Amino acid sequence: MSFLTLDLNLLRVFDTVMTEQNLTRAADRLAMTQPAVSNALKRLRDALGDDLLVRTAHGVKPTPRAEELWPAVRRALAELEAAVTPTEFAISRVQATFRMAMADATAVLWLPALVRSIENEAPGVNIRMVPLTTREPRPMLLRGDIDLAVGFFPGVVAQLQGGPYTPIRHERLYSGQYVCVMRKNHPLASQELTLDAYCAANHLLVSFSGRAHGLTDEALAQLGRERRIMLTVNQFFTAGRIVANSNLITVLPRQLIASTGMAGSLVWKELPYKLPAVNGDMLWHERDARSPAHRWLRDHLKRTIGDGAFAPNRNIAQM
Repeated sequence: MSFLTLDLNLLRVFDTVMTEQNLTRAADRLAMTQPAVSNALKRLRDALGDDLLVRTAHGVKPTPRAEELWPAVRRALAELEAAVTPTEFAISRVQATFRMAMADATAVLWLPALVRSIENEAPGVNIRMVPLTTREPRPMLLRGDIDLAVGFFPGVVAQLQGGPYTPIRHERLYSGQYVCVMRKNHPLASQELTLDAYCAANHLLVSFSGRAHGLTDEALAQLGRERRIMLTVNQFFTAGRIVANSNLITVLPRQLIASTGMAGSLVWKELPYKLPAVNGDMLWHERDARSPAHRWLRDHLKRTIGDGAFAPNRNIAQM
């Protein structure tokens, strides 16, 4: 096969199918029928001598040759798109709706600034918040159910950093630490928080799934210890309310204590064991990577964090 005789439109079809990982969604984006997309892929397979994409129960899976080829195709098409797309962009003229998934604590810290910016800069932008109920938002991004996910996704980010080329993009927004949080007059607030005292207390766990097991329990298990989780909740706001009015203690990212709305009634202590850093990342799909409006949204999130919205509140007492 000679490159001079290759129909370059086939590479655009290939790129879209790799991006969507689904023939039906790819056909919709390309304004083609699904048989036409399948035929284009067959022509490309014949030209390159590789299956490229194999059907699965959930869509299509790329072959090693397709994974090797896609980054070069993506870069080339992106450069062509940038060359022929007008560079002028005014967010004030954009009409767009974005669907985002994030925990209530993240939304509390970020959405007020976003709403002000929409009112002042982007009157045609609408936001639809979707509950974040998982540490694995990639299926929602792949299906197009959401446009952006923000949260703590350690397993996902590790796979994205060390795995094959995928259509999911990510960027680190902040890095912080977990701390033990309790009410100001809690019996443990005025004494050293030892591992024995910590394990003897009753605990609240913020768990999106309701599963009564988290990073803390894994860390304690390595020490041959365990704790009693009396209650699980799926919102940081709820966690703050309950801990501020009970003898339960909890573990929260220090950055997010303020979002509970109960910071004045809470104190935090260093944990008596080691936990990895808690990182906030945003994930989005390749299909939105070069959208000026989507980029404005991502940049706004980065600016908000840079301006200190996610910085630990120094008014929250450490005991």
